[in-house]
Amino acid sequence: MNLKLELLILPVSDVDRAKAFYEQAGFRLDLDKAANEQWRAVHLTPPGSEASIMFGQGLTTATPGSVQGLYLITDDIDQARTDLVGRGVAVSEVFHDAKGLLYHGHEGGDVTHDGPGQDRVAGAHPERADYGSYATFSDPDGNGWVLQEVKKRAPGR
Repeated sequence: MNLKLELLILPVSDVDRAKAFYEQAGFRLDLDKAANEQWRAVHLTPPGSEASIMFGQGLTTATPGSVQGLYLITDDIDQARTDLVGRGVAVSEVFHDAKGLLYHGHEGGDVTHDGPGQDRVAGAHPERADYGSYATFSDPDGNGWVLQEVKKRAPGR
């Protein structure tokens, strides 16, 4: 069996504000369609991605801002961060985990390490190890995104 993740639904409180944010961040607008005043779908795709996001009215009952840990993979985290900041997106400084553990968590609007034994350190991973450098940002509702640097994907990916 072959399955691809294609679309993630994000809960937002203001559709037009979210649309403006994601377009400003460089996401491609694929669809903005309203069937009536109770239903609207806005579909956007991050640059270079095969998977997309969708938000709108009448799509989900989830609490706005409740989606966390959405990973955007880049082969140059510094360039991706600079591009997003240049587009007006508030992005954290690049960081890595001193113990090399995977990133987890979100707290108080700033994405942090919260797993046992994790140690968030400023700057990219010292050897620029794949899957080792991160930066974070949130949309206006607090849905949390993680930039992660990967130059060479793990086998089978």
